[in-house]
Amino acid sequence: MQSRLSDKRPKTKDGTSRSSSALRPSSIVPLRPWEGGPVVVGRRIAVVGTSASGKTTLARRLARTLHIPHIGLDALHWEPNWTEAPDEVFRERTLKALRGDAWSVDGNYSQVRDIVWSRADTVVWLDYPLQVILWRLTLRTFRRVFRREVLWGGNRESIRTVFFSKNSLYVWVLTTYKRRRREYPELFAMPEHAHIRVVRLTSPRAADAWLARVKPPAPPHHSGEGGVRK
Repeated sequence: MQSRLSDKRPKTKDGTSRSSSALRPSSIVPLRPWEGGPVVVGRRIAVVGTSASGKTTLARRLARTLHIPHIGLDALHWEPNWTEAPDEVFRERTLKALRGDAWSVDGNYSQVRDIVWSRADTVVWLDYPLQVILWRLTLRTFRRVFRREVLWGGNRESIRTVFFSKNSLYVWVLTTYKRRRREYPELFAMPEHAHIRVVRLTSPRAADAWLARVKPPAPPHHSGEGGVRK
């Protein structure tokens, strides 16, 4: 279910490819997550997608389902007063956070992509329509502003910074949306990412259906002699 998908490769019954090599950018196709049985995913999962697509929410839900830690790259990147951590500091924080053998991490930061993706065994790409992203961004913004939610580094969002500043998230989403949709298939096709299983989810409904089928791995069985049967 999580393999890279190609129309020209032999398919299993659920429509997934049996091979993950030599993937062309155009061959990434969406899954039908409501079809088939339980989904088996890896233990080191990265969730990517345009800002406000719901990366953190999905990564946290995966972490709870799989009983693994959740790591948000925003928390490693942002310092007080919306100051960005220097790249070397950000990279060191990311290396330290991903030392474990199991985690669910969310974020798009290219400064640490080589660190995250070289360790990840699965990447979940939230590839939602732009209107869905903008609606989610609006709901999230008003919730954060009116509840005065404290974010990473003790920062808070405001109406002025979200709507009327040069760093407006709306401007960011509108200027990066098409680029990310073009960029991710190209990144998935690179040889250094051939080890990654890609899950592309194209709507919140598809994400919910897929997540409902994700099951935690079965615990190891202990033998009578005190060993572990795998």
